[in-house]
Amino acid sequence: MPTLISDKAVLAASLRQRADAEQVSMLRITGAALPSEIGERLDGFVRAGFHGDMGWMEETASRRRSPDAMWPEARSAVVMALSYTPDSDPMARLAEASTGNISVYALNRDYHDVFKGKLKRLAQWFAQASGADVKIFVDTAPLMEKPLAARSGMGWQGKHTNLVSRELGSWFFLGVMLTSAALPHDAAETDHCGSCRNCLDICPTGAFPAPYQLDARRCISYLTIEHKGTIPVEFRRPMGNRIYGCDDCLSVCPWNKFAGAAREAKLQARADLLAPPLATLLTLDDAAFRALFSGSPVKRIGRNRFLRNCLIAAGNSSDAALVPAVTRLLTDDDALVRAMAVWALTQLLDHGALAELRAGHLPREQDDTVKQEWAA
Repeated sequence: MPTLISDKAVLAASLRQRADAEQVSMLRITGAALPSEIGERLDGFVRAGFHGDMGWMEETASRRRSPDAMWPEARSAVVMALSYTPDSDPMARLAEASTGNISVYALNRDYHDVFKGKLKRLAQWFAQASGADVKIFVDTAPLMEKPLAARSGMGWQGKHTNLVSRELGSWFFLGVMLTSAALPHDAAETDHCGSCRNCLDICPTGAFPAPYQLDARRCISYLTIEHKGTIPVEFRRPMGNRIYGCDDCLSVCPWNKFAGAAREAKLQARADLLAPPLATLLTLDDAAFRALFSGSPVKRIGRNRFLRNCLIAAGNSSDAALVPAVTRLLTDDDALVRAMAVWALTQLLDHGALAELRAGHLPREQDDTVKQEWAA
């Protein structure tokens, strides 16, 4: 058995050193209890319906209010950040209308797997060195990482509700290790947004009803990833070529000028995902979709929702060369795909060509989802 480290300051310092060796971008420590106003703010978010289809937020609200509500034995929260800062401006890809724009965080390996591997190794060492119990979390439990990170001194929740750091900017993931060990705490961070409104004003769909408030139902990241049904018409044109997530509010944060490029190679962008042609993406069957996005977070939304997003991007592209690929999807097995193919064609074709196409072959037009798109 290894010798236990009884000095909590030495234990924390050793943990920081090991985290740095794992290429963790930052580590801060705070208590495992959140003040009641954090839970009250969550309750208000849910009451307003801002969580949309994410019913799990309401179902787990009582445990989500504070880490010690989920695990009463927890005394300290070790909050870790893993940078995924891009080496180029992701906003530039929005102009490439015939290609798909995938959020920076999803351009390579799934961060859950990458980050969790680092946390598991750190937690194993910590448990042996401290004799304390530990639990790790990477966005997979009813845990409010952002308020914990703010109290730990890592950063503050900006007006877009995401965490902002003076050292890391906006581009980083959060992971948490809860432990029964009582560790020395770092000082909380204060808000440094000032009068800046960049993140609020850039949002294509007006997803921020007020500073520090997000209505997920209007957020392109929510709509393209979490939302399972038809995307409301009012949000389709503003989506542009965003086929998985949206980085606009992160991209325009002035604090990003202090952030260095990500060190973790598994989070650096794959060249084939930086600007994939929509003409290629629209041909993907389920097997090809799974092969292309193996190990990627994109895989979790499935081929049909992904093609829904790609078809909206095609409709926004003004690229008539995409019409044959879109037309083939009018007879796809999935009703959602067929419906979005109809919408894309209504954007790409004139009324005459559209009427001719509709009269020619629509064997599944009786489907209500498809009928609604033709009727619109």
